[in-house]
Amino acid sequence: MNFGRSRFGVPPAAAMFLALAAIWGTSFPAIEVGLHSVPALSFAALRYTAAGAIVLAYAATRTDRWRPRGTEEWLAAGVAGLLVIAVYHGLLYLGELRVSGAVAAIVVSLTPVTTAALAAVLLDSDVDLVEGVGLLAGLAGVVVVAAPGSGGTDVLGVALVLGGVVAFSLGAVLARPLSTGLPLATLQAWAMLLGSGVLWVGAGARGESLAGVEWTLPALASLAYLTIVAGVLGFLLYFELLERVGATELHLVGYLEPVVAALMGWALLGQVVDSQALAGFAAIFVGFALFERDLVFDVAADTARAVRTQ
Repeated sequence: MNFGRSRFGVPPAAAMFLALAAIWGTSFPAIEVGLHSVPALSFAALRYTAAGAIVLAYAATRTDRWRPRGTEEWLAAGVAGLLVIAVYHGLLYLGELRVSGAVAAIVVSLTPVTTAALAAVLLDSDVDLVEGVGLLAGLAGVVVVAAPGSGGTDVLGVALVLGGVVAFSLGAVLARPLSTGLPLATLQAWAMLLGSGVLWVGAGARGESLAGVEWTLPALASLAYLTIVAGVLGFLLYFELLERVGATELHLVGYLEPVVAALMGWALLGQVVDSQALAGFAAIFVGFALFERDLVFDVAADTARAVRTQ
């Protein structure tokens, strides 16, 4: 991973990478805080309605196109909106009604493995023996996290979050053949808006209502953080890093998010991640390392070279 260095000796992409991990890692306990006051799907819908409007305004002023054109571009936005925004976040928020943000982040760290596995099945890419073992290791890690005895863990809650992970991965894989010239910010804005519409429908189907919500200061702070910091600033950082380091290396951010989520869960909510959940996370990381062993070797080699030149 070649982050480069600024004239001050600080690698700017590395700083953005760590900032993104901190922002998105903190979003898991922030969701948990908001769910104490706001119904789950309504909370997710509010977040992405507001974030989508802000990102759309950004796209309208900073890109050459503010809306999709043609069937393929609308299909790409629809796939991302349905699977990556609506189904993933809907199941994540419902899951966090039953498990802690740190446990949810651990399960979500399986995403690169499930994405690679679904790509192999749906896009006819080959999976060798080592990658197969990696997939099994990742799934075993989720089983360890969900197994009885892990403090604060609920099997249904883990299953809901895992369902969201599969939806996210499926959306990422199905979007690959839909190669369009739509700017990323525009695509993300419409995905957020379309996805939030689906979430509003789901909230209505669950009988959720915002009429009786008590908007406490923690609830408002959670919504503001998730909308502006995690939703808008986080995705703008993501777009910039996508240009600098590529999608494959950017997957590594998912393995810092559980660490941040655990620390913030402890600091804000007094939660402690037990050894069983940590063992599950270790198995998931081993699965990723096996699936993306070339990337892991490249990152290790780049890091070693950077240390030697200092």
